Amino acid sequence: MVQTSKNIAIIGSGLVGSLLAIYLKKKGHSVTVFDRRPDIRTIEFSGRSINLAMSNRGWRSLRKVGLEDEIKEIAIPLDKRAMHVNEKPVYFQKYGKEGEAIWSISRGILNRRMIDLAEEAGAQFRFNEKVWDVDLPEAKIFTGVSEKSEWKEYQYDLIFGCDGAFSRVRHKMQRRSRFDYSQDFIDVGYKELTIPPNEDGTHKLDKNSFHIWPRGKFMLIAMPNIDGSFTCTLFLPFEGDVSFEKITNKKEAKTFFKTYFPNVRKEIENLIEDFFKNPTSAMVTMKCYPWTYWNKVALVGDSAHAIVPFYGQGMNAGFEDIYELNELMEDHGDNWELIFDKYQKNRKPNADAIAELSYRNFMEMSHKTADPKFLLQKKIEKKFAEKYPDKWIPVYSRVTFSERPYAEALAIGDRQEEIMQRVMSMPEIESNWDSEAVENKILNLLPVDQI
Repeated sequence: MVQTSKNIAIIGSGLVGSLLAIYLKKKGHSVTVFDRRPDIRTIEFSGRSINLAMSNRGWRSLRKVGLEDEIKEIAIPLDKRAMHVNEKPVYFQKYGKEGEAIWSISRGILNRRMIDLAEEAGAQFRFNEKVWDVDLPEAKIFTGVSEKSEWKEYQYDLIFGCDGAFSRVRHKMQRRSRFDYSQDFIDVGYKELTIPPNEDGTHKLDKNSFHIWPRGKFMLIAMPNIDGSFTCTLFLPFEGDVSFEKITNKKEAKTFFKTYFPNVRKEIENLIEDFFKNPTSAMVTMKCYPWTYWNKVALVGDSAHAIVPFYGQGMNAGFEDIYELNELMEDHGDNWELIFDKYQKNRKPNADAIAELSYRNFMEMSHKTADPKFLLQKKIEKKFAEKYPDKWIPVYSRVTFSERPYAEALAIGDRQEEIMQRVMSMPEIESNWDSEAVENKILNLLPVDQI
């Protein structure tokens, strides 16, 4: 359905803001993007990035506006995990079926490309212009150099808040009556580190794997970049016996890396330099509702539903917000009241579901991936899923390699976990895991609608 052209402001020039600008320009709207930060294309990266894992939902959103092939040029497919457990050889876990992969992309490189593409589509960007206030009923924004400087006033038809977990637009909405809001920080922070490429530009680790060093309450991950380097992220408690607060100098950092990550010891000097150069960042789950105000203002992406990064779905969920908004625009034309109402009601349950799944995956990645019983359970699930692909799709595949609702993946995943706990309590499961009895047990426990 064709829409009447509107004058639209997007607050935030990150990945979600840039992609939304492209979608809205293709609908014929006038779009201005505001950001309090400088143009990311003109500055060095911040040292607080976790590489992105683009999966099916993200690719679908890019495909809709003809960008999938172009973005794949700056991405690397990862079809497996590489598990680095001390005193054991590296072992690999396939993610899904043959041909299924997540794609590693540098956040900074992707963001730069998306801003370029949004400008090419006709969006206007206003960097170094902070939004200090929003008049929600009138769709006005007020910008200025500082809170006490003279502000500029802009009038728009619609405003989209794409300004992240600590959104200025949402902050204004929070002052309205009956606005639900919660934030929950985990006691683990993260720090970006780098493994540089070999002298010939090749990767020092397997380039098509997501590398994990699980160490109980903390872990290191590494994802490849197209220049041969790896962006690593160290997840570590802020306080405690092994924590950021305990590593205060280069000697302590060297001991830490040698003790817990011996197979990256050749990179220790580089890792230590990054450790003290880059900031330590926090991670938060943020939930709120409603996501819209009247038919004038809407929150998209992290400003509506920030999640911890352990399912690699933050960007994918934000891009899916845009895809579904677009579907509603196509269905309902100029009825923005209905578009916004359906958008928040459709997306909220799925945002809550992926928040829960992301937190659980943190617990799994850090605590369980080296646990023999957990690995046996995954082996049983994988064998059953391969034999009965129509009856058992693992929850990871439902989230990552599917476009079905996150809420559905959570509900079915809970049901499957109940089944597996009963299977794992069978006598002598360690020696009988590959038996017909185990297979029949799962078949008998499956709900009727899955048989």
